[in-house]
Amino acid sequence: MNIGDLLEPRAIAPRAGGGSKRQVLSAVADIAARTFGLKAGTVLDALLEREAAGSTGVGHGVAVPHARLPGLDRMRGVFVRLEQPAAFEAVDDQPVDLVFALFAPEDCDSEHLRTLARVSRLLRQGDVRQQIRQARTAEAIHALLAREPQSSAA
Repeated sequence: MNIGDLLEPRAIAPRAGGGSKRQVLSAVADIAARTFGLKAGTVLDALLEREAAGSTGVGHGVAVPHARLPGLDRMRGVFVRLEQPAAFEAVDDQPVDLVFALFAPEDCDSEHLRTLARVSRLLRQGDVRQQIRQARTAEAIHALLAREPQSSAA
């Protein structure tokens, strides 16, 4: 699945408030609830449960929280760029300002893991992170995230 297929511009917040990890995840849950027709509390609980197992802060100011949710029929995403970075217990101990949350149906198979790996690879690219940090609109961020290389073979 292409990242652009699971992330729609209305699920992108280009300028969100920061705060604590819980406040950031709550903002993500609110966007997911509004965009996917779910209950924000259910989404937040699922994100917090996953986060309790270990931080999803992957380094370089990026977090990729994820959860399986009832009521979804396919993989979906929410992207938030924070105006003020938030402590996220990331692997490099750096605060997070780019949050790409992935949500999978409860019965999702390995597609969830493949998509998680694809998002992580994309956001490990320094030039992509820099362009996202400079983008002004949800549509510009969507275009950057949806633009995937055709092949990484050498």
